[in-house]
Amino acid sequence: METAALVAAHVRELDRCNQRGGRMLSLVDLLEAGTVDLPLAGYLAAAMRQGSSLLVGAVPGGAGKTTVMAALLNWLPDGVVLRPADGAMAPAGEPSSVCCVAHEIGRGPYFAYVWGQQARDFFALTRRGYLVATNLHADTLEQTRQQLGGENGVPAADLERVHLKVYLRAERGPGWSYRRAVSAVWENDGSGDRLIWTGERDESFRRQAPSTLVTADDEARHAGIVGDLQRRGLRRIEEVRGALLSGGF
Repeated sequence: METAALVAAHVRELDRCNQRGGRMLSLVDLLEAGTVDLPLAGYLAAAMRQGSSLLVGAVPGGAGKTTVMAALLNWLPDGVVLRPADGAMAPAGEPSSVCCVAHEIGRGPYFAYVWGQQARDFFALTRRGYLVATNLHADTLEQTRQQLGGENGVPAADLERVHLKVYLRAERGPGWSYRRAVSAVWENDGSGDRLIWTGERDESFRRQAPSTLVTADDEARHAGIVGDLQRRGLRRIEEVRGALLSGGF
């Protein structure tokens, strides 16, 4: 499949997550909005680019969970395709080339929402080598464990296989607007969740521990890529994905 067709298929699946209309935002957009800074953007891009499962959490609706999830899924490896968590949990394609996306951990007859047995089946995909990505109404890792393990019966070992757990702080501004920023990033390389980044209320982002998923050099290289995309004015998700697939970096 040609690059243009691959980009179109990828963006189409990201757009299916869009419940609020408007343009889906990219990591460059999030950088410019202050949701991340450049070093944190480089870390997240590097981790996703090598193939990471992802969970994004925040309690309020409209906090930007889906936006951040989609922006990061845009950095998956070239050969990975997105499949919605709909119906039977048996996505087409080899596990190593599929990321199964649940639009939310939640009740209700909504497309690609999972709860209960469906949530257990969804996270069980990690046992077979699939990547997974989703978001949920939780502000902390402890709340995540309670909601998934306590309310949904997801085995702790399955949740452990989610490499990145990203939490957002959403502070209400004028009207119904929010200032959204990453508040914490936990990573898991198979040896337990470790707090790697925190977002502070002074709008800074602080490193808490070195990554064991990606090297410092890889983080710096990806920060350079994000910065270059910004300088070139490439911020739409299709522009970012196209630049990555073209091999220009």
